[in-house]
Amino acid sequence: MKIVVDAFGGDNAPLEIVEGALLALKKHKDLELVLCGKKDEILKILNGKTDRVEIVDADEVIQNTEHPTVAIRAKKNSSLVRAYDVLKEREDVVGLVSAGSTGAVLAGAIMKIGRIKGISRPALAPILPTKKASDVIIIDSGANIDCKPVNLLHFALMGSAYYSILYNVEKPRVALLNNGAEEGKGNELVKEAFPLLKNAPINFIGNKEGGDFMSGDLDVMVSDGFAGNALLKGTEGAVAALMSVLKRSIKSHFWSKIGYLFMKKTFKEVRNRIDVISKHAGSPLLGCKKIVVKNHGSCQRNNICASIEQTMVLHQNSLIAKIEQMLADLSSEEIGQE
Repeated sequence: MKIVVDAFGGDNAPLEIVEGALLALKKHKDLELVLCGKKDEILKILNGKTDRVEIVDADEVIQNTEHPTVAIRAKKNSSLVRAYDVLKEREDVVGLVSAGSTGAVLAGAIMKIGRIKGISRPALAPILPTKKASDVIIIDSGANIDCKPVNLLHFALMGSAYYSILYNVEKPRVALLNNGAEEGKGNELVKEAFPLLKNAPINFIGNKEGGDFMSGDLDVMVSDGFAGNALLKGTEGAVAALMSVLKRSIKSHFWSKIGYLFMKKTFKEVRNRIDVISKHAGSPLLGCKKIVVKNHGSCQRNNICASIEQTMVLHQNSLIAKIEQMLADLSSEEIGQE
């Protein structure tokens, strides 16, 4: 299996990206990687470990401050654009991993790779933990700010297919983010999307509020990118604030410090549970003709390794074909076009 990596995307590139690639190669003997970026710098980090590694020289880097579409068109020799060229032109390359600009990754995917036939818009689907043993994904989390009902329908189909592959769940529970659980409640977008999801070939459980997101009672939360991103960032901020308050409280009392020593293992388990996003590393850009995984800009080598493994799993379980099959199960009227 061969995967292309944007070696100069992200805050910690190229060191952490290349080291993450080496970790993945060490763990998977049937894996080959194509690293795109400044060849001399990549070779220096590889330090002779070039087995199953191909380097595509690219001397430009797309920055977060640049306009995504303009950058994709103008910087043809950037690490990200060259990675997309490799993904598009070579049948033996099954997916792409990047920690670069989210906007540029999205623009490049649409302009270079294209959408699955019938999918109106690609979407991001990050993973978060719940209070139970399960995880939950939210789709979309920011790729599409303004949406139409058919977009939410497609997000639901793709999210269901993605979750079923990750967790081996035949019929994931799909909910629609709303300001109330009752049918008929919400803005016009949600009201019009509700019957589409209700009649789709998924396990739709109705409307759910933001407070239900991490309850463990649903697997996929469907939303437009604006509300989904607000929910995601708000949840991450709340968890970070809670952990900070807990840490400060423990340090402020002598007996709390003593108690911490006895509960150190428990706190470590909690931290590992909350860190489920890092374990899965990034979010796939669902709806593209090939697998594209977007990692956090501040990711480390273990996150890159996890993203490469995530790409392998999605390819091995035929994510693209599964989404196409779910689209085929809809009538042409339900699919619609943007």
